[in-house]
Amino acid sequence: MSNLTSREIQLKSRPQALPSVENFEFVEVTVAEPKAGEVLVKNIYMSVDPYMRGRMRSARSYAAPFEIGETLYGGCVGQIIKSKSDDFKEGDYVTTMHGWREYSVSPTKGMNKVNPDLAPLSAFLGTLGMPGMTAYVGLNNIGKPQAGETLFVSAASGAVGAVASQIGKIMGCRVIGSAGSDEKVAWLKEVAGVDAAFNYKKVGNLEDAMAEACPQGIDVYFENVGGAHLEAALNLMNRFGRIPFCGMIAGYNDKIPGPTNLALVIGKCLIIQGFIVSNHADMAPQFLKEVGSWVKEGKIKSKETIVEGIENAPAAFIGLFSGDNFGKMIVKLADQN
Repeated sequence: MSNLTSREIQLKSRPQALPSVENFEFVEVTVAEPKAGEVLVKNIYMSVDPYMRGRMRSARSYAAPFEIGETLYGGCVGQIIKSKSDDFKEGDYVTTMHGWREYSVSPTKGMNKVNPDLAPLSAFLGTLGMPGMTAYVGLNNIGKPQAGETLFVSAASGAVGAVASQIGKIMGCRVIGSAGSDEKVAWLKEVAGVDAAFNYKKVGNLEDAMAEACPQGIDVYFENVGGAHLEAALNLMNRFGRIPFCGMIAGYNDKIPGPTNLALVIGKCLIIQGFIVSNHADMAPQFLKEVGSWVKEGKIKSKETIVEGIENAPAAFIGLFSGDNFGKMIVKLADQN
Protein backbone atom coordinates (compact mmCIF):
# COMPACT_ATOMS: atom_id res chain seq x y z
CA MET A 1 0.00 0.00 0.00
CA SER A 2 1.22 3.48 -0.85
CA ASN A 3 2.13 5.97 1.90
CA LEU A 4 1.89 8.87 -0.54
CA THR A 5 -0.75 11.49 0.18
CA SER A 6 -2.27 14.01 -2.21
CA ARG A 7 -3.83 17.32 -1.29
CA GLU A 8 -6.96 17.90 -3.40
CA ILE A 9 -9.83 20.35 -3.87
CA GLN A 10 -13.41 19.08 -3.81
CA LEU A 11 -16.69 20.80 -4.60
CA LYS A 12 -18.42 21.33 -1.23
CA SER A 13 -21.55 23.12 -2.50
CA ARG A 14 -22.90 24.51 -5.77
CA PRO A 15 -22.39 28.25 -6.24
CA GLN A 16 -25.59 30.25 -6.74
CA ALA A 17 -23.87 33.26 -8.33
CA LEU A 18 -20.19 34.19 -8.16
CA PRO A 19 -18.38 31.26 -6.51
CA SER A 20 -16.77 31.76 -3.10
CA VAL A 21 -14.05 29.83 -1.29
CA GLU A 22 -16.81 28.37 0.91
CA ASN A 23 -17.99 26.34 -2.11
CA PHE A 24 -14.73 24.35 -2.04
CA GLU A 25 -13.17 21.91 0.41
CA PHE A 26 -9.48 21.16 0.91
CA VAL A 27 -8.79 17.46 1.64
CA GLU A 28 -5.92 14.98 1.87
CA VAL A 29 -6.22 11.48 0.41
CA THR A 30 -3.98 8.44 0.23
CA VAL A 31 -2.72 7.79 -3.29
CA ALA A 32 -3.27 4.27 -4.63
CA GLU A 33 -0.56 2.25 -6.34
CA PRO A 34 -0.96 2.16 -10.14
CA LYS A 35 -2.38 -1.04 -11.59
CA ALA A 36 -1.56 -2.62 -14.95
CA GLY A 37 -1.99 0.00 -17.69
CA GLU A 38 -1.97 2.89 -15.20
CA VAL A 39 0.53 5.58 -14.27
CA LEU A 40 1.15 7.76 -11.22
CA VAL A 41 1.61 11.42 -12.14
CA LYS A 42 3.01 14.17 -9.96
CA ASN A 43 1.23 17.31 -11.12
CA ILE A 44 3.40 20.39 -11.57
CA TYR A 45 0.93 22.96 -12.93
CA MET A 46 -2.87 22.93 -13.07
CA SER A 47 -5.26 25.10 -15.01
CA VAL A 48 -8.33 27.01 -13.86
CA ASP A 49 -10.68 27.98 -16.69
CA PRO A 50 -14.01 29.85 -16.99
CA TYR A 51 -15.81 26.81 -18.47
CA MET A 52 -15.45 25.07 -15.10
CA ARG A 53 -18.13 27.40 -13.70
CA GLY A 54 -20.75 25.69 -15.88
CA ARG A 55 -19.76 22.27 -14.53
CA MET A 56 -20.47 23.49 -10.98
CA ARG A 57 -24.19 23.60 -11.81
CA SER A 58 -26.26 20.44 -11.48
CA ALA A 59 -27.64 20.73 -15.02
CA ARG A 60 -25.81 18.73 -17.65
CA SER A 61 -24.43 20.57 -20.66
CA TYR A 62 -21.66 19.49 -23.03
CA ALA A 63 -19.74 18.15 -20.02
CA ALA A 64 -21.01 16.27 -16.98
CA PRO A 65 -21.43 18.39 -13.83
CA PHE A 66 -18.94 18.15 -11.00
CA GLU A 67 -20.35 16.11 -8.13
CA ILE A 68 -20.59 17.38 -4.57
CA GLY A 69 -17.95 15.79 -2.37
CA GLU A 70 -15.73 14.67 -5.25
CA THR A 71 -12.40 16.07 -6.34
CA LEU A 72 -12.70 18.49 -9.24
CA TYR A 73 -11.15 17.86 -12.64
CA GLY A 74 -9.28 20.11 -15.03
CA GLY A 75 -6.24 20.40 -17.25
CA CYS A 76 -2.82 19.87 -15.73
CA VAL A 77 0.73 19.02 -16.70
CA GLY A 78 2.98 16.79 -14.66
CA GLN A 79 5.62 14.07 -14.63
CA ILE A 80 5.11 10.32 -14.45
CA ILE A 81 6.83 8.95 -11.34
CA LYS A 82 5.54 5.36 -11.58
CA SER A 83 4.42 3.54 -14.70
CA LYS A 84 2.73 0.22 -15.39
CA SER A 85 1.96 1.22 -18.97
CA ASP A 86 3.76 0.07 -22.10
CA ASP A 87 3.23 3.47 -23.75
CA PHE A 88 4.50 5.81 -21.02
CA LYS A 89 7.65 5.61 -18.93
CA GLU A 90 8.79 7.16 -15.68
CA GLY A 91 10.11 10.65 -16.29
CA ASP A 92 7.74 11.46 -19.17
CA TYR A 93 6.00 14.83 -18.97
CA VAL A 94 2.30 14.59 -19.77
CA THR A 95 -0.90 16.58 -19.87
CA THR A 96 -4.04 15.08 -18.33
CA MET A 97 -7.44 16.24 -17.09
CA HIS A 98 -6.66 15.19 -13.51
CA GLY A 99 -6.02 18.62 -12.06
CA TRP A 100 -7.14 20.05 -8.69
CA ARG A 101 -4.90 17.45 -6.99
CA GLU A 102 -1.18 17.03 -6.41
CA TYR A 103 -0.99 13.41 -7.61
CA SER A 104 -3.18 11.25 -9.82
CA VAL A 105 -3.33 7.55 -10.65
CA SER A 106 -5.19 6.71 -13.85
CA PRO A 107 -5.19 4.82 -17.13
CA THR A 108 -3.36 6.62 -19.92
CA LYS A 109 -6.35 7.20 -22.19
CA GLY A 110 -6.52 10.92 -23.03
CA MET A 111 -3.01 11.49 -21.73
CA ASN A 112 -0.50 13.24 -24.01
CA LYS A 113 3.26 13.48 -23.82
CA VAL A 114 4.74 16.98 -24.05
CA ASN A 115 8.20 18.17 -24.95
CA PRO A 116 9.63 20.49 -22.26
CA ASP A 117 12.29 21.63 -24.74
CA LEU A 118 9.65 23.20 -26.99
CA ALA A 119 8.29 25.60 -24.37
CA PRO A 120 7.96 25.93 -20.58
CA LEU A 121 5.66 23.26 -19.14
CA SER A 122 3.04 25.84 -18.16
CA ALA A 123 2.63 26.79 -21.86
CA PHE A 124 0.99 23.41 -22.48
CA LEU A 125 -1.95 24.64 -20.40
CA GLY A 126 -2.13 27.94 -22.26
CA THR A 127 -0.69 28.92 -25.61
CA LEU A 128 0.12 25.32 -26.58
CA GLY A 129 -2.82 23.83 -24.71
CA MET A 130 -6.59 24.00 -24.71
CA PRO A 131 -6.85 27.84 -24.83
CA GLY A 132 -4.41 28.14 -27.74
CA MET A 133 -6.11 25.38 -29.67
CA THR A 134 -9.48 27.04 -29.00
CA ALA A 135 -8.22 30.19 -30.69
CA TYR A 136 -6.74 28.19 -33.56
CA VAL A 137 -9.89 26.14 -34.19
CA GLY A 138 -12.23 29.12 -33.88
CA LEU A 139 -10.35 31.21 -36.41
CA ASN A 140 -9.52 28.47 -38.91
CA ASN A 141 -12.86 26.65 -38.90
CA ILE A 142 -15.35 29.46 -38.29
CA GLY A 143 -13.82 32.94 -38.46
CA LYS A 144 -11.79 32.22 -41.59
CA PRO A 145 -10.27 35.71 -41.64
CA GLN A 146 -8.80 37.01 -44.87
CA ALA A 147 -5.82 39.34 -45.17
CA GLY A 148 -6.97 42.94 -44.89
CA GLU A 149 -10.13 42.15 -42.91
CA THR A 150 -10.86 43.54 -39.45
CA LEU A 151 -10.78 41.07 -36.58
CA PHE A 152 -12.11 42.19 -33.20
CA VAL A 153 -11.26 40.07 -30.14
CA SER A 154 -12.94 40.58 -26.78
CA ALA A 155 -10.88 39.77 -23.67
CA ALA A 156 -7.94 39.97 -26.03
CA SER A 157 -5.27 39.66 -23.35
CA GLY A 158 -6.77 36.47 -21.91
CA ALA A 159 -5.58 32.94 -22.50
CA VAL A 160 -7.66 32.42 -25.64
CA GLY A 161 -7.89 36.03 -26.80
CA ALA A 162 -4.13 36.65 -26.80
CA VAL A 163 -3.51 33.70 -29.12
CA ALA A 164 -6.47 34.61 -31.35
CA SER A 165 -5.19 38.18 -31.66
CA GLN A 166 -1.69 37.10 -32.65
CA ILE A 167 -2.87 34.45 -35.10
CA GLY A 168 -5.05 37.15 -36.66
CA LYS A 169 -1.98 39.32 -37.22
CA ILE A 170 -0.11 36.36 -38.74
CA MET A 171 -3.07 35.92 -41.11
CA GLY A 172 -2.75 39.53 -42.23
CA CYS A 173 -5.77 41.03 -40.46
CA ARG A 174 -6.18 44.40 -38.82
CA VAL A 175 -6.66 43.27 -35.21
CA ILE A 176 -8.42 45.22 -32.47
CA GLY A 177 -8.85 44.00 -28.91
CA SER A 178 -10.54 44.96 -25.67
CA ALA A 179 -9.08 44.32 -22.22
CA GLY A 180 -9.81 45.26 -18.63
CA SER A 181 -6.79 47.33 -17.63
CA ASP A 182 -4.34 49.84 -19.07
CA GLU A 183 -1.50 47.38 -18.42
CA LYS A 184 -3.23 44.73 -20.51
CA VAL A 185 -3.93 47.22 -23.29
CA ALA A 186 -0.26 48.24 -23.36
CA TRP A 187 0.81 44.57 -23.61
CA LEU A 188 -1.58 43.98 -26.50
CA LYS A 189 -0.15 46.94 -28.43
CA GLU A 190 3.52 46.67 -27.53
CA VAL A 191 4.06 42.90 -27.22
CA ALA A 192 1.22 41.10 -29.00
CA GLY A 193 1.32 43.66 -31.81
CA VAL A 194 -2.39 44.38 -32.28
CA ASP A 195 -3.31 47.46 -34.30
CA ALA A 196 -5.54 49.01 -31.64
CA ALA A 197 -6.85 48.17 -28.17
CA PHE A 198 -8.86 49.84 -25.45
CA ASN A 199 -9.72 49.42 -21.78
CA TYR A 200 -13.44 48.61 -21.81
CA LYS A 201 -13.72 49.53 -18.12
CA LYS A 202 -12.70 53.13 -18.84
CA VAL A 203 -14.52 53.99 -22.06
CA GLY A 204 -17.68 56.01 -21.71
CA ASN A 205 -19.57 54.05 -24.34
CA LEU A 206 -18.39 50.60 -25.38
CA GLU A 207 -19.89 50.72 -28.86
CA ASP A 208 -18.41 54.17 -29.56
CA ALA A 209 -14.96 52.92 -28.53
CA MET A 210 -15.36 49.85 -30.69
CA ALA A 211 -16.53 51.92 -33.67
CA GLU A 212 -13.61 54.33 -33.34
CA ALA A 213 -11.15 51.43 -33.35
CA CYS A 214 -12.97 49.69 -36.23
CA PRO A 215 -13.87 52.48 -38.69
CA GLN A 216 -14.42 49.95 -41.50
CA GLY A 217 -16.67 47.77 -39.36
CA ILE A 218 -15.93 44.25 -38.11
CA ASP A 219 -15.54 41.26 -40.41
CA VAL A 220 -14.70 38.65 -37.76
CA TYR A 221 -15.55 38.91 -34.07
CA PHE A 222 -13.90 36.35 -31.79
CA GLU A 223 -16.41 36.21 -28.95
CA ASN A 224 -15.12 35.52 -25.45
CA VAL A 225 -17.26 37.82 -23.32
CA GLY A 226 -20.90 38.14 -24.39
CA GLY A 227 -23.17 40.74 -22.81
CA ALA A 228 -22.53 44.36 -23.83
CA HIS A 229 -19.56 43.34 -25.98
CA LEU A 230 -21.70 41.08 -28.15
CA GLU A 231 -24.47 43.66 -28.47
CA ALA A 232 -22.04 46.38 -29.57
CA ALA A 233 -20.23 44.05 -31.98
CA LEU A 234 -23.47 42.99 -33.67
CA ASN A 235 -24.23 46.63 -34.44
CA LEU A 236 -20.82 47.02 -36.09
CA MET A 237 -20.54 43.72 -37.95
CA ASN A 238 -20.16 43.94 -41.72
CA ARG A 239 -22.42 41.89 -43.97
CA PHE A 240 -21.36 38.25 -44.21
CA GLY A 241 -19.29 38.62 -41.04
CA ARG A 242 -18.36 35.60 -38.96
CA ILE A 243 -18.47 35.18 -35.18
CA PRO A 244 -16.70 32.20 -33.60
CA PHE A 245 -18.67 31.88 -30.35
CA CYS A 246 -16.12 30.78 -27.78
CA GLY A 247 -17.42 32.00 -24.43
CA MET A 248 -19.66 34.44 -22.55
CA ILE A 249 -17.78 35.00 -19.30
CA ALA A 250 -19.75 38.18 -18.57
CA GLY A 251 -22.83 36.04 -17.87
CA TYR A 252 -21.45 32.83 -16.40
CA ASN A 253 -22.56 33.75 -12.89
CA ASP A 254 -25.88 35.37 -13.87
CA LYS A 255 -29.15 34.56 -15.55
CA ILE A 256 -29.24 37.24 -18.24
CA PRO A 257 -31.20 37.62 -21.50
CA GLY A 258 -29.45 37.46 -24.84
CA PRO A 259 -28.68 40.67 -26.72
CA THR A 260 -31.74 42.66 -27.77
CA ASN A 261 -30.35 43.19 -31.27
CA LEU A 262 -29.89 39.53 -32.19
CA ALA A 263 -32.17 39.99 -35.21
CA LEU A 264 -29.27 41.78 -36.93
CA VAL A 265 -27.87 38.32 -37.62
CA ILE A 266 -30.52 37.92 -40.31
CA GLY A 267 -30.20 41.19 -42.20
CA LYS A 268 -26.42 41.17 -42.08
CA CYS A 269 -26.24 37.49 -43.11
CA LEU A 270 -23.91 36.74 -40.24
CA ILE A 271 -22.50 33.36 -39.37
CA ILE A 272 -22.46 32.72 -35.61
CA GLN A 273 -21.20 29.33 -34.58
CA GLY A 274 -20.52 28.03 -31.13
CA PHE A 275 -17.89 25.34 -30.76
CA ILE A 276 -16.25 23.11 -28.19
CA VAL A 277 -12.55 22.60 -28.77
CA SER A 278 -12.67 18.97 -27.58
CA ASN A 279 -14.78 18.17 -30.66
CA HIS A 280 -11.79 19.03 -32.84
CA ALA A 281 -9.14 16.75 -31.35
CA ASP A 282 -8.18 15.71 -34.89
CA MET A 283 -6.66 19.19 -35.35
CA ALA A 284 -4.25 18.82 -32.41
CA PRO A 285 -1.19 17.67 -34.44
CA GLN A 286 -1.70 20.49 -36.97
CA PHE A 287 -2.17 23.00 -34.13
CA LEU A 288 0.94 21.93 -32.23
CA LYS A 289 3.07 21.93 -35.37
CA GLU A 290 1.95 25.34 -36.63
CA VAL A 291 1.48 27.25 -33.39
CA GLY A 292 4.53 25.55 -31.87
CA SER A 293 6.65 26.89 -34.73
CA TRP A 294 5.20 30.39 -34.27
CA VAL A 295 6.04 30.26 -30.57
CA LYS A 296 9.59 29.11 -31.34
CA GLU A 297 10.00 31.88 -33.94
CA GLY A 298 8.76 34.51 -31.50
CA LYS A 299 5.67 35.31 -33.57
CA ILE A 300 3.36 34.42 -30.67
CA LYS A 301 4.11 35.75 -27.19
CA SER A 302 2.57 34.43 -23.98
CA LYS A 303 1.48 36.00 -20.71
CA GLU A 304 0.70 34.02 -17.57
CA THR A 305 -0.49 34.61 -14.03
CA ILE A 306 0.90 31.89 -11.79
CA VAL A 307 -0.52 31.31 -8.31
CA GLU A 308 1.49 29.15 -5.90
CA GLY A 309 -0.04 26.21 -4.02
CA ILE A 310 -3.07 24.00 -4.50
CA GLU A 311 -4.73 25.56 -1.47
CA ASN A 312 -4.99 28.78 -3.49
CA ALA A 313 -6.65 27.15 -6.52
CA PRO A 314 -10.21 28.19 -5.53
CA ALA A 315 -9.17 31.84 -5.15
CA ALA A 316 -7.37 31.69 -8.49
CA PHE A 317 -10.50 30.30 -10.16
CA ILE A 318 -12.74 32.94 -8.60
CA GLY A 319 -10.30 35.64 -9.72
CA LEU A 320 -11.02 34.80 -13.36
CA PHE A 321 -14.40 36.53 -13.08
CA SER A 322 -12.99 39.83 -11.89
CA GLY A 323 -10.05 39.88 -14.31
CA ASP A 324 -7.37 39.15 -11.70
CA ASN A 325 -5.49 37.14 -14.31
CA PHE A 326 -3.24 38.67 -16.94
CA GLY A 327 -3.11 36.01 -19.64
CA LYS A 328 -3.52 32.37 -18.64
CA MET A 329 -4.32 31.69 -14.98
CA ILE A 330 -2.24 28.76 -13.72
CA VAL A 331 -1.68 27.22 -10.30
CA LYS A 332 1.79 25.87 -9.56
CA LEU A 333 1.68 22.68 -7.50
CA ALA A 334 5.31 21.56 -7.47
CA ASP A 335 8.75 22.35 -8.83
CA GLN A 336 9.88 20.76 -12.09
CA ASN A 337 12.69 18.23 -11.75
